[in-house]
Amino acid sequence: MDIAAVNLMSYEHFLDIFGNIIEKCPLITGAVWSKRPYSSIAELESCVCEFIDFLPSSGKEGILRCHPDLAGRELASGTLTEESQQEQSHAGLISLTSTEQDRMTLLNSQYKNKFGFPFVICAKMAYKTKIMSELSSRILNDPSQELQNGIEEVKKICHLRVQDIFFKNSKLPTKL
Repeated sequence: MDIAAVNLMSYEHFLDIFGNIIEKCPLITGAVWSKRPYSSIAELESCVCEFIDFLPSSGKEGILRCHPDLAGRELASGTLTEESQQEQSHAGLISLTSTEQDRMTLLNSQYKNKFGFPFVICAKMAYKTKIMSELSSRILNDPSQELQNGIEEVKKICHLRVQDIFFKNSKLPTKL
C-alpha cells in the first residue's frame, strides 16, 4: 500500500481505514480527508496533528475524553476498540496483579477527578510500571500542562496507528 492509493480512497473508505487513528474521533479523520492529495504518510499525520493543534482547549479535552481508562472498565468488559486492546495488552495492562489493579483504579480516578479527562499515555511505548509511574507524577501537573501532555501522547498513538495501517495491517487493499 502506498500514499497514492490513499489519495484515491473515497471518503467512506478513508474513514473505514483511518477512522480510529485518533481514538473514537472519526470526525478528525473525516476533516483531514479533504486535505488530499498527500505527498507522504508524514504529511497525512501532519494534517491530523495540525487539525488537533488548532482546536480550542475544549476540543482537545474532548479528544482526551474519548480515550478509555488504562486497565479500566472497558478492558475488563472487553469493549475497548481493537487498537486500544492491542496497545493495553502490549503494555502488560491485561495482566495486572490485584494490588496493581487497585492502584491503577485509584490513580485513574484521582487523575480524572482533577483534570476532567482520563490519563492518556502511548501504551505501546510503555509498560505497566512506567505507566503507573507517569500517572503518579503527571497527576501533580497543572491542568494546562496536563492537557498538552495528553495531546502529545495522542499524537504518538496516532503516529503508531498510522504506521500499523501502512506497514503491518492487511486492512488496506492493494487495489481500489
